[in-house]
Amino acid sequence: MNKQPIVVFDLDGTLVETGYDMLASLNHALAAKGFKTMQTADLHRLVGQGGRVTIERALKLQNLTPTAAEIEPLFDLYIRHYAENIPGTSRYFDHVEPALDTLQQAGFLLAVCTNKQEELAKPLLKAIDRAGRYAAICGCDTFPWRKPDPRHILETIATAGGDATRAVMVGDSAADIHAAKAANIPVIAVDFGYTDIPVRELDPTAIISSYSELTPQMIEGLLA
Repeated sequence: MNKQPIVVFDLDGTLVETGYDMLASLNHALAAKGFKTMQTADLHRLVGQGGRVTIERALKLQNLTPTAAEIEPLFDLYIRHYAENIPGTSRYFDHVEPALDTLQQAGFLLAVCTNKQEELAKPLLKAIDRAGRYAAICGCDTFPWRKPDPRHILETIATAGGDATRAVMVGDSAADIHAAKAANIPVIAVDFGYTDIPVRELDPTAIISSYSELTPQMIEGLLA
């Protein structure tokens, strides 16, 4: 018997508008170490590969080439500030909750596969939604791999008890789209997330501009 069909979501910029809180924590860390802080307009160039990469990108925008040893104390400040302020201003994007309710009522499992640390992703989702919504919440540190490695998505599906042959990924960036394609999983891109490359240029299976478009019928069509 087939396992349940599953929809796997990226978190930052896909399900939840977290950018302002991530930027606040980044700037807290940068300022504490005497670096220039970043602006809201920089968000799309900074996030998507986890906190360390966000910090590295911020410093590179300042014409600096940080070593791993230089990034680590900044990362510690970033994580501590972010964890202490969950959920901050973060919230689901418009129409997310009704879409998730409808998918669950139609028999879909839901899971999250994010390049945010698991220790941050789980309390964030707990703070903004009811417990038990997601069959699995897997971060960049849950497995030895992270997106764009397809195993990050495949292991998330397995952890959730889903069927990889009846799975769809929803994301906002190249990491999500490339990982899903490599896993041979249809991928729906949201066009309002955090990416410096327009998602249309990344050739996802489908694109949505609102979660009101994410229906069981749409997903079944992609799985057919």
